[in-house]
Order: sequence, then structure tokens, then C-alpha cells
Amino acid sequence: FVPLTKEQASLYDATVKAMLDAIQEKEGIGRKGLILATITKLKRLLDHPSLVSGDLDRRFDRSQKLVRLVEMLEETLAANEKTLVFTQYTEAGKIIKEAVLKRFGEEAMFLSGSTSRVMREQMVSRFQSPGGPRIFVISVKAGGFGINLTAATNVIHFDRWWNPSVEDQATDRAYRIGQSKRVQVYKFVSTGTIEEKIDEIIEGKSTLRKKIVGSSDESWMTKLSGADLKKVFSLRREVISEGDEE
Repeated sequence: FVPLTKEQASLYDATVKAMLDAIQEKEGIGRKGLILATITKLKRLLDHPSLVSGDLDRRFDRSQKLVRLVEMLEETLAANEKTLVFTQYTEAGKIIKEAVLKRFGEEAMFLSGSTSRVMREQMVSRFQSPGGPRIFVISVKAGGFGINLTAATNVIHFDRWWNPSVEDQATDRAYRIGQSKRVQVYKFVSTGTIEEKIDEIIEGKSTLRKKIVGSSDESWMTKLSGADLKKVFSLRREVISEGDEE
């Protein structure tokens, strides 16, 4: 579980308030669209504020997730271990790739949906080779089937996918036949946010679980009442990073 920076908390609160205010005048498709757009915006700003602000300031300390990721990669690199990092968003993948180069002076390959098949095969081959890059950032959907990445002994989910089977398929890239080492799997969750609510529901710890039977994405949230939406989206104030307080 990862706390938020003060900037992230402020953006999160403002986004939720804007949705709760606007939704009172929405219904049908308009209401559904507003909720889904808000979910995407919240998940993106939890990855890094620049993904919603549009600015080019990609400093680590603007995102507690990125700070934690860099800390973990420092440990895995020191142990000469290879790591897969999965994210839903192409822009987040680029930020992670840049952060690795800036912090460690090391290449992190990035596989997205736009990566050609030939380039994908080259990336996989390089990662699997003993002397190849030790960090492979992958867009969850681009991870696809049939990719064997057993050189990895660490799997990090930078953000949570609503459907746990999608996460499992991504993680399985490291569990293919030929894997002889123990694989550590880490899932980043921003404390006190919609990500924590999603995590609780996926793990069966929430009373809202019964409302998502048969749902493979966030669309079930569009059917929640205003009160339930406030419960799911609202931020717990105590989760801001202590080192980020004024």
C-alpha cells in the first residue's frame, strides 16, 4: 500500500467533488460516461499527476508510487534480478522507463500496444538473455498471450486492473514452463483511494462484491447510487504521505 503526495490528494479530492456535483444533473449515458471518465482520471493521477495535468514535470517525488517503485528496483538491481512492471497506461510506462534511465542509468524496455511483432520478439529475446536489460515495462493489454518471460523473478503491478484475471494473465508471463526460481509478485495500491476499494472488492472484503457478479470492468460502478459513489470514491485524509505535509 502506497500513500499519496499532497498534490495527488488535492487533485483527487477536486476530481471526486467535481463528479459528485455534476452527477446530480446527469442520467443515462451521460451519467455513465461521467463516472467512467472520473475513474480513469483518478487512476491516472494516482500513477503520476502529470498524466492528468498535461505538464512535462515527471519528477519521482510527485508520485509516491514512482518513489516506491524506484526503491524496489534499487533492491532488485542490486541483487541482479530481473523485473516485469505492468501498467494500464502507455504514458505511465514511458514515465517509468525515463525514471529508470535517470535514476540508474540503465535501460528499461517498454512494450506497448503499438510495438510491432518483430520488435516485441526482439525485446523478449533480449530480456531472456543473461546479459540483457533487467527491467521490462509492459502495458497490461499488450502483454498478451504466448510471451515467455521466465527470466523475471519479480512482477510489479504499478496500477490495478479491475478484472483480476487480466492481472493473473500478465503475472503468468513469468510463470511459464522453464521457470525454476521463486517469483515475487507485488501489487501497488494507493491507500484510501478508489484503488483500495477495488482491491477490497477483488479480494472479497467488501459488501459491494455482490454488485459486480459477472462484471469484468468498472461499468458496474455506473449503477451505484450517489451515496455509494461517495463511499467508493472519497479519499481518506489520513493517507497523505507524512513527508509531504507542510
